[in-house]
Amino acid sequence: MPSPRRPRRHLAAAVLTSALLVTGAGASAGASAGTSGASSGPDAAAASSSTTSSLPRTTAWTADVRSAPLAPGSRAMVANLHEQVTSRYGGVAAFNVWQYNAAVYRVGASQRRVDVRFDDCQGKGYTPKQLYGPGGHFTRVPIPSGAVPAVGRDGQLTIYSPSSDQLWEFWRAKKTASGWSACWGGRIDQVSRSAGFFGSGMGASASGLATSLGAVGIAEAKAGRIDHAIALAIPHVGHRSTISYPAQRSDGSDTRSAAIPMGTRLRLDPSVDVDALRLHPVAAAVAKASQRYGFVVVDRSGAVAVTTESGAPTKARTGSDPWYGILAGRPGYAVMKGFPWDRLQVVEKDWGKP
Repeated sequence: MPSPRRPRRHLAAAVLTSALLVTGAGASAGASAGTSGASSGPDAAAASSSTTSSLPRTTAWTADVRSAPLAPGSRAMVANLHEQVTSRYGGVAAFNVWQYNAAVYRVGASQRRVDVRFDDCQGKGYTPKQLYGPGGHFTRVPIPSGAVPAVGRDGQLTIYSPSSDQLWEFWRAKKTASGWSACWGGRIDQVSRSAGFFGSGMGASASGLATSLGAVGIAEAKAGRIDHAIALAIPHVGHRSTISYPAQRSDGSDTRSAAIPMGTRLRLDPSVDVDALRLHPVAAAVAKASQRYGFVVVDRSGAVAVTTESGAPTKARTGSDPWYGILAGRPGYAVMKGFPWDRLQVVEKDWGKP
């Protein structure tokens, strides 16, 4: 099965983020995956805002890394990452909640299912066989009629169906008069029991990881508590020939000895007194989560960037983006100011791999 060649993401102090909108919970079981054609059922009638905390938490995203062994080259790799932060955009990592994000929808069992058309934006010249037919990743997807993909060229869109225990992520998703299309994507079946990544070259990230599972949620930011690892995108990723679990693939090109492979786990030194750093409350929540669960490198970007939940779907529905209140006047690009990137530690390669 082909593994897609994915271009460098067009992020400028930006980050892949994710948003969650709940559409009515149906009472019946969801349709099984892998049947071509659109369901005739209506969109769920009710809708209410929710967050990434409603997504399933999988092993790769909830493992406690506080006592995990460190990689032999930890100090050099941390110095590499620190330089990637300090050499860009005023030396502050991105926390972009306004664009280049992933709109995520949590759907009910009665949600109408549609096929997604393959947009050959990468010039493959053929339609990959795993997209359609029995078990096809682009068939019978429960996308709400009013869904919107993320703003920005990546146009990422995630759909989570608790009733069928499935998660879809699409890259460059868009809706036209003829329906939905995407350049690439994939589906995880039995996602609540999965490790949180796509197989066989599928998925919307360069790592094959489901980045929505590592996004900082709106409710989490409000509460000041994040109970999972955090997805991180960086400019320079280690060469694609080397990856670290849970990543499944890479588009990296850095061949330096201190290169950071896709999938690398980094934790903030557990001895750091986060409260004494006087960070923005959201950054402090990120710091505390990174001490227990760590960061996971999931993609390349134009800046070191923390993945968050976008408020755009909520704004489209209510007219108000909740991040304005959460950030309390702090620009998105300044949220991570003062974060001690030089105090990170790199966890041993492939730690946690079954």
